[in-house]
Amino acid sequence: MTHDHDLVLRPTEAQTAAALNPPAGRNGGDLVVETLAGLGATTVFGLPGQHALGMFDALRRSSLRYVGLRVENNAGFAADAYGRITGEAAPLLLSTGPGALTSLAALHEAASASAPVLAISSQIPTAGLGGGRHGYLHELPDQAASFRGVVKSVHTVRTQSQIPSAIAAAWQSALTAPHGPVWVEIPQDVLLAETSLPVVTAVDATPGELPPRPELTAVAADLLSRAARPAVIAGGGVVRADASGKLRQLAETLNAPVVTTYGGKGAFPWHHPLSLQSWLEDRHTTAFLEDADVLLVVGSGLGELSSNYHTFKPRGRVIQIEADLGKLESNHPALGIHADARLALQALLETVSEREDPTAPERVRTLLAQVSDRIAAQELTLEQEVLASVRRALPAGSPSFWDMTILAYWAWSAFDAHAPNLMHSAQGAGGLGYGFPAALGAAAADPSRPVLAVSGDGGALYSIAELATARQHDLPVTWLIVDDGGYGILREYMTDAFGEPTATELTRPDYVALAESFGVPGIRTSPETLETDLAKALSAPGPSVVVLPALLRMFAPTHLAD
Repeated sequence: MTHDHDLVLRPTEAQTAAALNPPAGRNGGDLVVETLAGLGATTVFGLPGQHALGMFDALRRSSLRYVGLRVENNAGFAADAYGRITGEAAPLLLSTGPGALTSLAALHEAASASAPVLAISSQIPTAGLGGGRHGYLHELPDQAASFRGVVKSVHTVRTQSQIPSAIAAAWQSALTAPHGPVWVEIPQDVLLAETSLPVVTAVDATPGELPPRPELTAVAADLLSRAARPAVIAGGGVVRADASGKLRQLAETLNAPVVTTYGGKGAFPWHHPLSLQSWLEDRHTTAFLEDADVLLVVGSGLGELSSNYHTFKPRGRVIQIEADLGKLESNHPALGIHADARLALQALLETVSEREDPTAPERVRTLLAQVSDRIAAQELTLEQEVLASVRRALPAGSPSFWDMTILAYWAWSAFDAHAPNLMHSAQGAGGLGYGFPAALGAAAADPSRPVLAVSGDGGALYSIAELATARQHDLPVTWLIVDDGGYGILREYMTDAFGEPTATELTRPDYVALAESFGVPGIRTSPETLETDLAKALSAPGPSVVVLPALLRMFAPTHLAD
């Protein structure tokens, strides 16, 4: 009798011969790139450094495409976007010490947004490890300690035989819900030493599934089926789980209005009769959600931005579906279901009862009218026209990447993403400099469609060096820089709080001339010509820059009104 656990895959004669006679001239770096290729990776991002040269030399002997950026943090943002667009774990190759540490802000964003990034760093030679002060270049007493509080998991390598298994375990961790960045570090001498180990071929690193507990989804289905005023908050977990279709089916079955968080943009159709859109930073929306007798929260931790700065106080029963265990019931008591959004929504669809509610669309229309009236009363025509021009200029299937800038804050609430996985921003960790390098990563993932990046002039200066990357790889990214002469949102915050701003005004370059010095076409536009100029830039091959001098204002917050 043969049992399944007795089955072993036998190598072919050719595989055995290849294993017994591996090609000469390989080193530890070859084991890295062979493992990545065996896992299915096709593109890697990064920046070379002295201790990492074994990996980069091995790239020359591999089929992997290398997209090199000019700053490690920007390479991390590009890998983040590649992971969001493709759903794959994007490899990020880094050197030791300063090179590794420079990526921390990008890995923080990837962790906050659950983007799968596989960061592989070199280390100082094995002889220098252990916390002693040997004086090696880039030496840290414990390099991995700098990353343990940021990434999802840390994997250390000390011998060549550990490389394939460590990278496979990291890959599996990055792609098991909730997705996230992971860290692998390999000493310089391990990467450089010649290896006689067999060539790494197919590697098994299947991500684990996170199904819901059936007794919990049964209770949730019963609560939703019997609810008088159900509502849904759809977060980024819906987008990452590719569950927007199931969300729509459930909302229509229940006749439940749906609001999407800023990380969940596009998870529900913008103009659907049940769509509350994304106006979470609005007291009318907050009150609507507080009035729900059963509130289903899918793929969101109801953090600061998703709860109107923690002013949201639900009065009804909350059901929370969340893959990140740390976020489950972290802000509000709920029927907590620790599960992948797609699997949990499927379980609800199989058990929930259809619910009639002819009043739901009218309640949605009333709310959206209240929001519209509130914004209209603030004389913000310029801001709304600029955002509308961007939407009309951007092709329907093109993704956009937004830096932390006033136009992005508008977009969180007011921009129709058209579809899930098409609008991304740095609102997870909230750092500057995300938009342009992230757009480059998305263009590397799919160069067949133009990609839009949006930055303020302050954020643009974080990543201006990547104009060289865009030109070198001829990536179809149009960069819209809204130039207001400083850190615009901080200027507003400080003026409101203290009467005048400090440290917010910037001397900046002529962005058009600067872009052209990199060989990237640039144009200075105006609010009146933005749509035409932006559409033209997006339709042209390769990178481009569009500069909009404009002083935009934010709509008044409602979380301070109480």
